[in-house]
Parts: sequence; structure tokens; C-alpha cells
Amino acid sequence: MNILVIGGTRNLGHLLVHQLIALGHRVSVFNRGLTRDELPDQVERLRGDRTKKHQLARALEGKSFDVVIDNALYKQEEAEEIAALLKGRVGHYLFLSSGQVYLVREAATRPFTEDQYEGRLMPAPKPNTYGYEEWLYGVDKRRVEDALHKAWETNKFPYTSLRLPMVNSERDHFNRLYNYVLRLNDGDPILAPSTPNFPLRHIYGGDVIRALLLLIETGKGKGQVYNISQDETLTLEEFLGIVGDLMGVQPQVVRLKRDLLEANGFLPDCSPFSERWMSELDNTRSKTELGMTYTPVREYLERILRYYAENPPPTPRSYLRRRSELLLLEHSKPMA
Repeated sequence: MNILVIGGTRNLGHLLVHQLIALGHRVSVFNRGLTRDELPDQVERLRGDRTKKHQLARALEGKSFDVVIDNALYKQEEAEEIAALLKGRVGHYLFLSSGQVYLVREAATRPFTEDQYEGRLMPAPKPNTYGYEEWLYGVDKRRVEDALHKAWETNKFPYTSLRLPMVNSERDHFNRLYNYVLRLNDGDPILAPSTPNFPLRHIYGGDVIRALLLLIETGKGKGQVYNISQDETLTLEEFLGIVGDLMGVQPQVVRLKRDLLEANGFLPDCSPFSERWMSELDNTRSKTELGMTYTPVREYLERILRYYAENPPPTPRSYLRRRSELLLLEHSKPMA
């Protein structure tokens, strides 16, 4: 097949392109070319910034694709542009969406199912805050999905949306899991907020790739949306217990008041998986309709930790204030 991947040469896109090439597909990649990629030479590089009007159109002029995988789509106008641009020129368009489309809804209950999408949205948080940026991300992803669905209803634009929670992968350039690994390695307590303390139901990056390959191979799911999520639902302590067991260390999680951690600028870095903007998705539809299966948490964590051991990431800036975190703990009262 002739396949286009839009964006994402650092993480999932990198893994996906290598898999597609190994399976014998012809692959093109569209991105700005600002980040050095490690992709095979036979990959066609198409350059441009989709946020700049007409650059994507120029790069794709005269081209058609069996499949387009878009993991860099964030705005409604960009969704409208790609749907119009690829009308009649793509067999299947796969969009990586987010579980945050549920988090901006009022009265949605965990774990979120696909049919909880419709409903009243929560008011916008105070501008220029972390909460506002996360709210806007979820709202924008909804606007993208709505634009793609409209294109499907209007002219059968062959899209499928995959809604993802937090993605754990070997190449996560945000270093979220690695932040915990560093703190477990130093042997001191991990600080986490006492609220909201939502359970974790993430997804392994490799399983996202498998879901995409399944859709490519079968052509299923056109005009549909699917939650893609691991089977297990874990507390933060249970999740870190698995990581610690694999590392041979005993995790210590200390809960402090959220406003105290925020006031000192430690969130989300000290515990990236403790935000209210962490979705918890029901994966039943993907298993029933697509035949998806999911890698057990312990198994995928072992793979990621092995990768870290063989390819140690640079120490992230988010770990540089570790000493200050521990000083705060010395002068604070942990929550029960």
C-alpha cells in the first residue's frame, strides 16, 4: 500500500514507519523537518508546516494514498482542510485523537465509553493556566472529530478516530514514565497530590501501532471512533509497585496537598500521572468490533525499562528540582 504518515517522527510515528516499511508498504512522511529523524532512506520526506496555509496542499499536490495516518492534527480548520484536500484521494484516513474529549464534558463517568461523547461541555478554566491549556486541547480535539464526522456524513470521507489515553512508550519525548524511574532509582519518596487520585488506565505505544495496522489491513471502522486502552485499571501506587518490582526497588509514594505542590511548581513533573487530565477509557468496542487485544501492563513496562537500560535518555529538566522536592517534604505534613 501507499501510505502517508503526517507528523510524529519522534515517538509513535517513528515506530509506525519502521513497522510499515518492514511489512513492505511504500511510506511518505509529512512534517516540518525540524527534528532529525531516524527513518529508513526509502521513506519519502515531504516538508511543510500544516499550520501555514497551502503548505500541506503543495506538498501533497497530485498525490493519492491508500491510507493516511494523522498524528499531528489539533485544530478544526486543519481538519476541514485535510478532509477537503484528500477528498477522493485516500482510501482510509486514520486520526489519533485523545481521551480528553471526554474530560471536557460535564457528567461523564469513568471509565468513559464512546457513547459518552455527546453532552454539555464544562466551562473554560481561567485563561493562561495549565488547566486552561489542557481544557483547550480536549475541546480542540472534539472540534477536529466533529469536522471529520461532518465530512463523513457529507461525502463519506473515510475517517476513523482512535481516542487514546496516556501513552507509555519507549520513545516518549516528554519523559513521563522516565521521571518516575529516576525518582525510584534515587530511593527517595515520590511526591504526589492527594487529589484527585484518579486510577490509571493507559495504553502501550506498541498497542497503538497494532491498532493502526489492524485498521490498515482490514479496512474496518470507517466513520467510527474507538477507545484504545489497556485492560488493567490501577492506582498510582499499584502501577509504581509494578515498575519498582521490575527495577528491584520498593516505591515510596507520599501524598501532599495539591495546592502546595502547585505553589512550588512541582506539578506535573513530580508525578506526571496524577493530573485530572488523565482519561480512563473503556476498550470494549475496540475488542468486539476490531478484534483488538492489549499487552499486559507488566509486560510492556518490562519492555520499556529494558529499552531505557539499553538506551538511557538524557536527564530531563523536570528532574533537576528533585532536591527541592525533598526539601519541601522535610517541612510538610503528608496527607493520610
